[in-house]
Amino acid sequence: MATAQNEQRESARAGQPASAQTEQRLTIDQLAQSTGLTVRNVRNYQSRGLIPPPEVEGRVGYYCAEHLARLQLIREMQAQGFNLAAIAHVLEQARESGEEVLGFTRSLMTPFETETSEIVEHADLLKRLGGDIDPKLLDKAEKLGLVIPIAENCFEVPSPTLLAAGERLVALGVPLKDALDMMDQLKRNTHRIAQLFVQVFLEFIWKPFDDAGRPESDWPAVRAALDQMRPLASDALVAGFAPTMTQAVEVAFGKELDRGRARKQ
Repeated sequence: MATAQNEQRESARAGQPASAQTEQRLTIDQLAQSTGLTVRNVRNYQSRGLIPPPEVEGRVGYYCAEHLARLQLIREMQAQGFNLAAIAHVLEQARESGEEVLGFTRSLMTPFETETSEIVEHADLLKRLGGDIDPKLLDKAEKLGLVIPIAENCFEVPSPTLLAAGERLVALGVPLKDALDMMDQLKRNTHRIAQLFVQVFLEFIWKPFDDAGRPESDWPAVRAALDQMRPLASDALVAGFAPTMTQAVEVAFGKELDRGRARKQ
């Protein structure tokens, strides 16, 4: 039974339509166990219309792959900060457009790049950022999302690579305040770049699909296009940055060398 439930769980996570998943009938207790919820949670979501009612035989209600997929999506959306009203709206669209919208929504919420976070203690974090620092600067690091307080004297680092970059700047002699300002500007600029890719997706992929009435048969192609945008955006950004950085260094240091020559004359 546990193996069958694991297969069912993986199939639902993949966002496959119910017809493509292994047919399985679950009681409410089994459904709750498979999704890590309580029976009370399941009943609450059902009463709110977030999942359809079960198929009743005798006095027992049986749930299927669609219920499993929806409950897993609800949990994922709640973890991303969506409230139940927003989740209900997405699931209502899914009822109208077919179960492929569930897979698309899951792809939409999946981070473009995943990096294993790490946990650091307060003292270790201060040491890495230059020692005894102004609490306001630590607050700024939190606002930038570099660190997230999770317990007393303990922080989660969502992107160890990004924190390490700031740490290396400080080690090179850049004041922490200026390093954080730089991180802030980096975040703003990368947000603008991300908006460019989003606009391209919306204009040339989503809009034609939307104008056509969002045909259910086209959902897989739209989802595939979104998935392809992930490596495409990252590769294009890295490839475009390299020559831009080279040119910026050449221009800046060319001017500095010219100033040096002028002073010697």
